[in-house]
Amino acid sequence: METALTRLVGVRHPIVQTGMGWVAGPRLVSATANAGALGILASATMDTDRLREAIREVKSRTGAPFGVNLRADAADAGDRVRIMIEEGVRVASFALAPSAELIAELKEAGVVVIPSIGARRHAEKVAAWGADAVIVQGGEGGGHTGEVATTVLLPQVVDAVDIPVVAAGGFFDGRGLVAALAYGAAGVAMGTRFLLTSDSTVPDAVKAAYLAATVKDVTVTRAVDGLPHRMLRTELVDALERSGRTRTLLQAVRRAAGFRRLSGLTWRRMIRDGLAMKHGKELPWSQVLLAANTPMLLKASMVDGRTDLGVMASGQVAGVIDDLPSCAELVAGMMDQAASIVGELASGGASMRA
Repeated sequence: METALTRLVGVRHPIVQTGMGWVAGPRLVSATANAGALGILASATMDTDRLREAIREVKSRTGAPFGVNLRADAADAGDRVRIMIEEGVRVASFALAPSAELIAELKEAGVVVIPSIGARRHAEKVAAWGADAVIVQGGEGGGHTGEVATTVLLPQVVDAVDIPVVAAGGFFDGRGLVAALAYGAAGVAMGTRFLLTSDSTVPDAVKAAYLAATVKDVTVTRAVDGLPHRMLRTELVDALERSGRTRTLLQAVRRAAGFRRLSGLTWRRMIRDGLAMKHGKELPWSQVLLAANTPMLLKASMVDGRTDLGVMASGQVAGVIDDLPSCAELVAGMMDQAASIVGELASGGASMRA
Protein backbone atom coordinates (compact mmCIF):
# COMPACT_ATOMS: atom_id res chain seq x y z
CA MET A 1 0.00 0.00 0.00
CA GLU A 2 1.70 3.18 -1.18
CA THR A 3 0.97 6.48 0.53
CA ALA A 4 2.73 9.80 0.98
CA LEU A 5 4.37 8.32 4.10
CA THR A 6 5.78 5.23 2.41
CA ARG A 7 7.16 7.35 -0.42
CA LEU A 8 8.69 9.84 2.00
CA VAL A 9 10.58 7.38 4.21
CA GLY A 10 10.95 4.39 1.88
CA VAL A 11 9.01 1.72 3.79
CA ARG A 12 6.55 -0.81 2.33
CA HIS A 13 3.63 -0.22 4.69
CA PRO A 14 2.15 3.01 6.15
CA ILE A 15 2.68 1.96 9.76
CA VAL A 16 5.00 3.55 12.35
CA GLN A 17 6.24 2.05 15.62
CA THR A 18 6.69 4.95 18.01
CA GLY A 19 9.87 5.73 20.01
CA MET A 20 8.87 4.49 23.48
CA GLY A 21 11.51 4.98 26.17
CA TRP A 22 13.00 1.68 27.49
CA VAL A 23 10.79 -0.21 24.99
CA ALA A 24 11.79 0.81 21.46
CA GLY A 25 15.26 -0.67 21.45
CA PRO A 26 17.25 -2.27 18.62
CA ARG A 27 15.37 -5.59 18.68
CA LEU A 28 11.90 -4.09 18.37
CA VAL A 29 12.98 -1.42 15.88
CA SER A 30 14.74 -3.88 13.58
CA ALA A 31 11.84 -6.36 13.75
CA THR A 32 9.46 -3.55 12.79
CA ALA A 33 11.71 -2.46 9.93
CA ASN A 34 12.05 -6.00 8.64
CA ALA A 35 8.24 -6.27 8.69
CA GLY A 36 8.08 -3.33 6.27
CA ALA A 37 6.98 -0.63 8.72
CA LEU A 38 8.93 2.30 10.16
CA GLY A 39 10.61 1.53 13.47
CA ILE A 40 11.65 4.44 15.70
CA LEU A 41 14.51 3.98 18.18
CA ALA A 42 13.97 5.72 21.54
CA SER A 43 17.11 7.66 22.47
CA ALA A 44 16.08 9.80 25.46
CA THR A 45 17.03 7.04 27.91
CA MET A 46 20.45 6.49 26.27
CA ASP A 47 23.68 8.44 26.53
CA THR A 48 25.34 9.37 23.25
CA ASP A 49 27.73 6.38 23.23
CA ARG A 50 24.86 3.96 23.72
CA LEU A 51 22.85 5.75 21.02
CA ARG A 52 25.57 5.17 18.46
CA GLU A 53 25.85 1.52 19.54
CA ALA A 54 22.08 1.07 19.29
CA ILE A 55 21.92 2.61 15.82
CA ARG A 56 24.69 0.30 14.63
CA GLU A 57 22.95 -2.69 16.18
CA VAL A 58 19.75 -1.87 14.29
CA LYS A 59 21.75 -1.51 11.07
CA SER A 60 23.34 -4.93 11.69
CA ARG A 61 19.87 -6.46 11.96
CA THR A 62 18.14 -4.77 9.01
CA GLY A 63 18.85 -2.91 5.81
CA ALA A 64 15.46 -1.21 5.90
CA PRO A 65 14.92 2.46 6.84
CA PHE A 66 14.35 3.34 10.49
CA GLY A 67 14.31 6.43 12.66
CA VAL A 68 15.49 7.83 15.98
CA ASN A 69 13.37 9.78 18.44
CA LEU A 70 15.04 12.81 20.04
CA ARG A 71 14.27 15.34 22.75
CA ALA A 72 14.63 18.70 21.07
CA ASP A 73 15.28 20.38 24.42
CA ALA A 74 18.09 18.03 25.46
CA ALA A 75 21.39 19.77 26.19
CA ASP A 76 23.20 17.35 23.89
CA ALA A 77 20.61 17.41 21.08
CA GLY A 78 23.26 18.70 18.68
CA ASP A 79 25.57 15.78 19.45
CA ARG A 80 22.73 13.32 18.91
CA VAL A 81 21.85 14.88 15.58
CA ARG A 82 25.49 14.63 14.52
CA ILE A 83 25.54 10.92 15.41
CA MET A 84 22.37 10.31 13.41
CA ILE A 85 23.78 12.07 10.38
CA GLU A 86 27.11 10.24 10.61
CA GLU A 87 25.36 6.88 10.95
CA GLY A 88 22.97 7.49 8.06
CA VAL A 89 19.69 7.35 9.99
CA ARG A 90 16.75 7.98 7.67
CA VAL A 91 14.22 9.66 10.00
CA ALA A 92 14.34 11.97 13.04
CA SER A 93 11.21 12.09 15.17
CA PHE A 94 10.56 14.44 18.08
CA ALA A 95 8.19 14.38 21.03
CA LEU A 96 8.60 18.16 21.42
CA ALA A 97 8.80 20.49 18.47
CA PRO A 98 12.37 20.98 17.20
CA SER A 99 13.56 24.46 16.35
CA ALA A 100 13.57 25.74 12.80
CA GLU A 101 17.39 25.66 12.90
CA LEU A 102 17.47 22.00 13.98
CA ILE A 103 15.00 21.03 11.28
CA ALA A 104 17.10 22.83 8.67
CA GLU A 105 20.28 21.07 9.83
CA LEU A 106 18.68 17.65 9.59
CA LYS A 107 17.07 18.30 6.22
CA GLU A 108 20.32 19.61 4.77
CA ALA A 109 21.85 16.25 5.67
CA GLY A 110 19.00 14.36 3.99
CA VAL A 111 17.25 13.28 7.19
CA VAL A 112 13.44 13.22 7.14
CA VAL A 113 12.00 15.23 10.06
CA ILE A 114 8.73 14.04 11.63
CA PRO A 115 7.72 15.79 14.88
CA SER A 116 4.86 14.50 17.03
CA ILE A 117 2.21 17.09 17.85
CA GLY A 118 -1.00 17.25 19.85
CA ALA A 119 -2.69 20.36 18.46
CA ARG A 120 -3.42 21.91 15.07
CA ARG A 121 -1.43 25.07 15.81
CA HIS A 122 1.65 22.97 16.61
CA ALA A 123 1.33 21.17 13.29
CA GLU A 124 1.06 24.49 11.47
CA LYS A 125 4.15 25.80 13.24
CA VAL A 126 6.46 22.88 12.45
CA ALA A 127 5.15 22.65 8.91
CA ALA A 128 6.06 26.30 8.39
CA TRP A 129 9.54 25.55 9.74
CA GLY A 130 10.06 22.81 7.16
CA ALA A 131 9.04 19.55 8.86
CA ASP A 132 8.51 16.81 6.28
CA ALA A 133 5.53 15.19 8.05
CA VAL A 134 3.84 15.14 11.45
CA ILE A 135 2.55 12.46 13.78
CA VAL A 136 -0.67 13.71 15.37
CA GLN A 137 -1.63 12.00 18.63
CA GLY A 138 -5.14 12.18 20.00
CA GLY A 139 -6.10 11.80 23.64
CA GLU A 140 -6.41 8.01 23.38
CA GLY A 141 -2.64 7.71 23.02
CA GLY A 142 -0.32 6.58 25.81
CA GLY A 143 2.18 8.67 27.75
CA HIS A 144 1.87 12.46 27.78
CA THR A 145 -1.33 13.22 25.97
CA GLY A 146 -3.99 15.83 25.30
CA GLU A 147 -7.74 16.03 25.72
CA VAL A 148 -8.91 15.96 22.09
CA ALA A 149 -9.84 12.59 20.58
CA THR A 150 -7.99 11.43 17.48
CA THR A 151 -11.22 11.42 15.45
CA VAL A 152 -11.59 15.17 16.10
CA LEU A 153 -7.94 16.24 16.05
CA LEU A 154 -6.85 14.29 12.98
CA PRO A 155 -9.15 15.94 10.40
CA GLN A 156 -8.28 19.37 11.84
CA VAL A 157 -4.59 18.77 11.21
CA VAL A 158 -5.10 17.15 7.80
CA ASP A 159 -7.02 20.24 6.69
CA ALA A 160 -4.45 22.63 8.16
CA VAL A 161 -1.16 21.42 6.63
CA ASP A 162 0.09 20.30 3.24
CA ILE A 163 2.55 17.68 4.50
CA PRO A 164 1.84 14.00 5.24
CA VAL A 165 -0.01 13.42 8.51
CA VAL A 166 0.38 10.20 10.48
CA ALA A 167 -2.42 9.37 12.91
CA ALA A 168 -1.68 8.12 16.44
CA GLY A 169 -3.84 7.34 19.45
CA GLY A 170 -6.29 4.42 19.40
CA PHE A 171 -4.89 2.36 16.51
CA PHE A 172 -4.18 -1.36 16.67
CA ASP A 173 -5.53 -3.10 13.55
CA GLY A 174 -6.32 -2.82 9.84
CA ARG A 175 -9.72 -1.26 10.46
CA GLY A 176 -8.08 1.68 12.18
CA LEU A 177 -5.59 2.06 9.35
CA VAL A 178 -8.39 2.27 6.78
CA ALA A 179 -10.27 4.76 8.95
CA ALA A 180 -7.17 6.96 9.29
CA LEU A 181 -6.60 6.89 5.53
CA ALA A 182 -10.25 7.85 5.01
CA TYR A 183 -9.68 10.90 7.21
CA GLY A 184 -6.78 11.89 4.95
CA ALA A 185 -3.87 10.53 6.97
CA ALA A 186 -0.90 8.93 5.22
CA GLY A 187 -0.57 6.16 7.81
CA VAL A 188 -0.85 5.28 11.48
CA ALA A 189 1.61 5.25 14.38
CA MET A 190 1.26 2.78 17.25
CA GLY A 191 3.04 2.40 20.57
CA THR A 192 1.09 0.08 22.88
CA ARG A 193 0.33 -2.32 20.04
CA PHE A 194 4.05 -2.76 19.26
CA LEU A 195 4.90 -2.96 22.96
CA LEU A 196 2.59 -5.97 23.09
CA THR A 197 4.44 -8.11 20.56
CA SER A 198 6.77 -11.06 20.97
CA ASP A 199 9.62 -8.92 19.64
CA SER A 200 9.25 -6.41 22.47
CA THR A 201 11.80 -6.82 25.27
CA VAL A 202 9.31 -5.72 27.94
CA PRO A 203 9.21 -8.40 30.70
CA ASP A 204 6.47 -11.03 30.45
CA ALA A 205 4.93 -10.01 33.78
CA VAL A 206 4.47 -6.47 32.52
CA LYS A 207 2.98 -7.65 29.23
CA ALA A 208 0.57 -9.79 31.25
CA ALA A 209 -0.53 -6.70 33.19
CA TYR A 210 -1.29 -4.90 29.95
CA LEU A 211 -3.18 -7.86 28.51
CA ALA A 212 -5.26 -8.16 31.68
CA ALA A 213 -6.25 -4.48 31.59
CA THR A 214 -9.68 -3.36 30.50
CA VAL A 215 -10.36 -0.03 28.84
CA LYS A 216 -11.39 1.34 32.24
CA ASP A 217 -8.01 0.35 33.71
CA VAL A 218 -6.23 2.88 31.50
CA THR A 219 -6.34 6.29 33.14
CA VAL A 220 -4.97 9.81 32.78
CA THR A 221 -3.19 11.20 35.84
CA ARG A 222 -1.14 14.26 36.73
CA ALA A 223 0.27 12.64 39.87
CA VAL A 224 3.46 11.36 38.24
CA ASP A 225 4.97 14.52 36.76
CA GLY A 226 2.29 17.18 36.90
CA LEU A 227 1.30 16.74 33.26
CA PRO A 228 -1.56 14.64 31.82
CA HIS A 229 -0.05 11.17 31.48
CA ARG A 230 -2.04 8.17 30.21
CA MET A 231 -1.04 4.90 31.89
CA LEU A 232 -2.34 1.74 33.51
CA ARG A 233 -3.92 2.38 36.88
CA THR A 234 -1.83 0.63 39.53
CA GLU A 235 -1.39 0.77 43.30
CA LEU A 236 1.57 3.10 42.78
CA VAL A 237 -0.54 5.53 40.75
CA ASP A 238 -3.24 5.40 43.41
CA ALA A 239 -0.64 6.05 46.12
CA LEU A 240 0.82 9.04 44.27
CA GLU A 241 -2.64 10.51 43.83
CA ARG A 242 -3.39 10.07 47.56
CA SER A 243 -0.03 11.35 48.81
CA GLY A 244 0.26 14.70 50.52
CA ARG A 245 2.85 17.23 49.41
CA THR A 246 5.52 16.22 51.97
CA ARG A 247 5.25 12.51 51.25
CA THR A 248 5.27 13.12 47.51
CA LEU A 249 8.42 15.22 47.81
CA LEU A 250 10.20 12.49 49.78
CA GLN A 251 9.20 9.86 47.22
CA ALA A 252 10.34 12.13 44.40
CA VAL A 253 13.75 12.73 45.98
CA ARG A 254 14.31 9.01 46.56
CA ARG A 255 13.40 8.06 43.00
CA ALA A 256 15.34 10.98 41.56
CA ALA A 257 18.44 9.82 43.45
CA GLY A 258 18.06 6.37 41.90
CA PHE A 259 17.73 7.78 38.41
CA ARG A 260 20.73 10.05 38.94
CA ARG A 261 22.90 7.03 39.84
CA LEU A 262 21.62 5.10 36.83
CA SER A 263 21.94 7.90 34.29
CA GLY A 264 25.05 9.64 35.55
CA LEU A 265 23.25 12.99 35.32
CA THR A 266 23.96 15.74 37.82
CA TRP A 267 21.27 17.10 40.12
CA ARG A 268 21.49 20.41 38.24
CA ARG A 269 20.85 18.69 34.91
CA MET A 270 17.93 16.70 36.32
CA ILE A 271 16.30 19.79 37.80
CA ARG A 272 16.76 21.64 34.53
CA ASP A 273 15.16 18.76 32.61
CA GLY A 274 12.29 18.70 35.07
CA LEU A 275 11.77 22.43 34.71
CA ALA A 276 11.83 22.08 30.92
CA MET A 277 8.85 19.72 31.16
CA LYS A 278 6.75 22.31 33.00
CA HIS A 279 5.78 24.03 29.74
CA GLY A 280 4.93 27.22 31.60
CA LYS A 281 2.86 25.44 34.25
CA GLU A 282 3.13 26.13 37.98
CA LEU A 283 4.40 22.86 39.47
CA PRO A 284 5.56 22.20 43.04
CA TRP A 285 9.15 21.02 43.53
CA SER A 286 7.98 17.44 44.12
CA GLN A 287 6.41 17.42 40.65
CA VAL A 288 9.51 18.96 39.10
CA LEU A 289 11.61 16.14 40.59
CA LEU A 290 9.10 13.52 39.48
CA ALA A 291 9.15 15.01 35.98
CA ALA A 292 12.93 14.78 35.95
CA ASN A 293 12.98 11.13 36.97
CA THR A 294 9.89 9.82 35.19
CA PRO A 295 12.29 7.67 33.07
CA MET A 296 13.25 5.83 36.27
CA LEU A 297 9.63 5.03 37.03
CA LEU A 298 9.20 3.72 33.49
CA LYS A 299 12.42 1.68 33.68
CA ALA A 300 11.26 -0.04 36.85
CA SER A 301 8.41 -1.61 34.87
CA MET A 302 9.64 -1.77 31.28
CA VAL A 303 13.11 -3.11 32.06
CA ASP A 304 13.09 -4.48 35.60
CA GLY A 305 9.57 -5.92 35.52
CA ARG A 306 8.59 -4.21 38.80
CA THR A 307 4.97 -3.35 38.20
CA ASP A 308 4.72 -2.43 41.89
CA LEU A 309 7.47 0.21 41.71
CA GLY A 310 7.08 1.60 38.22
CA VAL A 311 4.53 3.21 35.94
CA MET A 312 3.23 1.72 32.70
CA ALA A 313 2.42 4.28 30.03
CA SER A 314 -0.40 2.95 27.89
CA GLY A 315 -2.83 3.88 25.19
CA GLN A 316 -6.49 3.02 25.69
CA VAL A 317 -6.09 0.24 23.13
CA ALA A 318 -4.48 -1.91 25.84
CA GLY A 319 -8.02 -2.69 26.90
CA VAL A 320 -8.84 -4.35 23.57
CA ILE A 321 -5.55 -6.16 22.85
CA ASP A 322 -5.37 -9.82 23.86
CA ASP A 323 -2.44 -11.31 21.94
CA LEU A 324 1.32 -11.05 21.44
CA PRO A 325 2.07 -11.47 17.72
CA SER A 326 5.50 -10.91 16.23
CA CYS A 327 5.99 -7.59 14.44
CA ALA A 328 5.89 -9.45 11.13
CA GLU A 329 2.57 -11.09 12.05
CA LEU A 330 1.13 -7.82 13.34
CA VAL A 331 2.01 -5.78 10.26
CA ALA A 332 1.01 -8.50 7.79
CA GLY A 333 -2.30 -9.02 9.59
CA MET A 334 -3.07 -5.31 9.59
CA MET A 335 -2.31 -4.96 5.91
CA ASP A 336 -4.37 -8.04 4.99
CA GLN A 337 -7.33 -6.77 6.99
CA ALA A 338 -7.01 -3.29 5.51
CA ALA A 339 -6.83 -4.66 1.96
CA SER A 340 -9.90 -6.81 2.59
CA ILE A 341 -11.92 -3.87 3.88
CA VAL A 342 -10.87 -1.62 1.00
CA GLY A 343 -11.81 -4.38 -1.44
CA GLU A 344 -15.24 -4.79 0.12
CA LEU A 345 -15.82 -1.06 0.07
CA ALA A 346 -14.84 -0.89 -3.59
CA SER A 347 -17.23 -3.71 -4.45
CA GLY A 348 -20.07 -2.23 -2.43
CA GLY A 349 -20.23 -5.30 -0.23
CA ALA A 350 -18.83 -3.92 3.00
CA SER A 351 -20.88 -4.52 6.11
CA MET A 352 -20.76 -2.93 9.53
CA ARG A 353 -18.65 -5.00 11.93
CA ALA A 354 -18.11 -4.64 15.63
